[in-house]
Amino acid sequence: MIRALLRRGPALLSREAGGERWLIVVIAVLCFLASITAVGTLAADRAAHGWARQLRAEATVQVRPRVDETGPTAAARAAETLAGVKGVAEAEAMDRKAAEALLRPWVGEAALPDLPLPYLVTVRLDPKNPASAPTLSRALAEAGLDASVDDHSLWRGEVERSAGVITALAGAAFLLIAAATAAAIAYATRAGMAAQASVIETLSLNGASDGYIAGLFQRRFGGLAATAGAMGAGVAALLLAMLRLVGGEGGLTPALPLAFSDLLILIACPLLAFGVALAAARFTALAKLGAPS
Repeated sequence: MIRALLRRGPALLSREAGGERWLIVVIAVLCFLASITAVGTLAADRAAHGWARQLRAEATVQVRPRVDETGPTAAARAAETLAGVKGVAEAEAMDRKAAEALLRPWVGEAALPDLPLPYLVTVRLDPKNPASAPTLSRALAEAGLDASVDDHSLWRGEVERSAGVITALAGAAFLLIAAATAAAIAYATRAGMAAQASVIETLSLNGASDGYIAGLFQRRFGGLAATAGAMGAGVAALLLAMLRLVGGEGGLTPALPLAFSDLLILIACPLLAFGVALAAARFTALAKLGAPS
């Protein structure tokens, strides 16, 4: 009799006990949120590091002309000087039209004609061996130019710090979602054990060990969590794929550039839900079985 019970163990538990339908919904929603969080973190990290690379590859020089020369002449001389510096790929003086195009969204068209604009030189650095700001400043000073070099290090540091904060927050959110999933599984396991008290008692009287009984709930809730995790990750994948297609090359917004390869990470969601469910169900069942009645 014991062998028959053990061989047909998983079928001994009623499918309707313990509110499992609601548990599937809860786990599916949690896995959906975890999937969105994971992909959003990848996109934010990609955007932040892309901005940092762009800032690292460029520098801006503000030139102050001498009394005996015009601003465009001084900017052109600075660009020519910097173009010959080792570690500089290209240097180009920014004309007034280009500067006005940058300011137009902020100050409007009416104010631009009378607005005094600085004379700027944009410098594109060699990505393999970029010139440093002190090197550029020294070359300008040796050429007799009064200029200030901005290598965007302040902005780059802020962007990189923001990327770190986003990653940390996403990691914390993921841990909270995993904890919520484990709590839901633990609660459902306790409810299921209460609903299956007669079956558990029969198994115990016929020699079934606590480990075997806990295994019944492990298999039940592990499979349930894997199914719910696949549902949540599947819905998230469809939504993210739509956002990627609607947004064009970079996704819906350049601030969060999505890639289809990001969806591969969603494969881990059902596996993680399965693992969390196994651990939560086993620990809860063994604790319940070992507790004094």
